[in-house]
Amino acid sequence: MVKNKLNIKEVTRHIKHTVERELWARAAGRCQFIGCNRLLYKSPLTQERVNISEKAHIYSFSQDGPRGWGPFQKNPESLNDVCNLMLMCHDCHKTIDQDTDGSKYSGSLLQQWKKEHEHRILIVTGIAVTRKSHVVFYGSNIGEQRSPLQHEDAKSAIFLERFPVSENAICLSMSCSHEDNTVGFWETESAHLKRVFDQKVLPVIEHDPIKHFSLFALAPIPLLIQLGTLFTDKITVDTYQPIREPKGWHWQKFPDGFEFLIKKPEKYDAAPVLVISLSDNINHDRIKTVMGEEVSVWELTVPEEHIGNDNIRNRAQLSMMRKIIRKLMVLIKDSHGSTTPLSVFPAMAVSCSIEMGRARMPKADMPWIIYDQNNKEKKFIKAITIGNSQ
Repeated sequence: MVKNKLNIKEVTRHIKHTVERELWARAAGRCQFIGCNRLLYKSPLTQERVNISEKAHIYSFSQDGPRGWGPFQKNPESLNDVCNLMLMCHDCHKTIDQDTDGSKYSGSLLQQWKKEHEHRILIVTGIAVTRKSHVVFYGSNIGEQRSPLQHEDAKSAIFLERFPVSENAICLSMSCSHEDNTVGFWETESAHLKRVFDQKVLPVIEHDPIKHFSLFALAPIPLLIQLGTLFTDKITVDTYQPIREPKGWHWQKFPDGFEFLIKKPEKYDAAPVLVISLSDNINHDRIKTVMGEEVSVWELTVPEEHIGNDNIRNRAQLSMMRKIIRKLMVLIKDSHGSTTPLSVFPAMAVSCSIEMGRARMPKADMPWIIYDQNNKEKKFIKAITIGNSQ
């Protein structure tokens, strides 16, 4: 204890001018908190020249501070060296120090951010690389369930890779009084989704300099597919998947042996049907009950051991989904023509539904008639048509 007291006495808060000058040079006068990059030599409001920087300690000046002394236990006199300092604005400095136990903003994480920032300065001489993203929520009734989407869950899921543009997410949700086995439900929800997308998302795409979106959705599959068609693959979108185990929106390890499989029909001279058996096996008899016997059934599935509710666990699977949908659309169009409507019977994850819509090419693909499994009716019912088909 005596030794620690002596060390604390020996350490002063004074930072040498040579260290401060080097810190400013390394940071290029910008806040080193990842994604901030704020200029620190002028007022963001009046643009007047003013020093708004703070010299933040990575490992705390106080031994009982948020991140303690860490590797400086034996040489606390080095706490004020440039290797343990980050140039920050007041807001970001306060943010890291409010994490009182250093569990979120650890010393090692801050060291990594400092290294990345200073490396970027060396490469691009201060050109900002934005990590901002517009968080989008879309929730609609699923049977009798509501869609609980929480902003804190979204911020946690995108943290480190992206940061929310605003505290408030873009909310596309609505609460419809119709039940999902009625025509009114699908017409109302579909029209609302298109209208609110045009009101809230299109202006961002057209006018906001930040055109990245982080999408969190819980809704019936046909509406999710429609949402994907509205975003398209031309817009940069990170689609997230609600995972059951471990519960949350954080991506997990890629499942070993996962792949998409295409099963072609026995005949090609009947009405084309696409069965998507990803979260559950769809018996073809259920399709024929709705469509009749004369159908050409295409099927998108995965190996049997990967069929289930929690099979989409890694972002790479969504890229695979877009590619396989594009391949499927070409195969089906070549076999049945580009104007023949394609009836789609889906059982798949939230994220796959959105990415299927994003993969659609409106000018090239045949119309899609999307069906939905309704538990009250105990059968598939026609929900939404995408494309020029009635």
